[in-house]
Amino acid sequence: MSLTVYRRAHFNAAHRLFREDWSDAKNLEVFGKCSNPHYHGHNYELVVGITGAVDVETGFLIDLKILKDIIKEEVENPLDHKNLNVEVDDFKTLNPTVENIAIVIWNRLRKRINAEYDVSVKLFETPRNFVLYTG
Repeated sequence: MSLTVYRRAHFNAAHRLFREDWSDAKNLEVFGKCSNPHYHGHNYELVVGITGAVDVETGFLIDLKILKDIIKEEVENPLDHKNLNVEVDDFKTLNPTVENIAIVIWNRLRKRINAEYDVSVKLFETPRNFVLYTG
């Protein structure tokens, strides 16, 4: 039997969508107001899913306290109230789109979650715009 448990989290961060090798005009054309040279911010909502088999001894798929701590260490602490472009090494050369942020989060979590489990990351940039990444 396989099931999925979920843990919600959130963080606030600023970013700018742009390519250094493009002019401000081209960045504005492609990324619109999200290319603002002075950055802009979002209240990101994160839903992490862990899928696998329930342990017959504990009745847990995963101890949610452990998952909470991993999310705090790998996502909330390094990303919350940060300028992603400037303060987070993952985005020094990677455009911090919601897609790329979800992939970075998934990679950070994947290295901490036992390989017997599948990991999914659903990241809301706004209440209407979100991505789901499953690796």
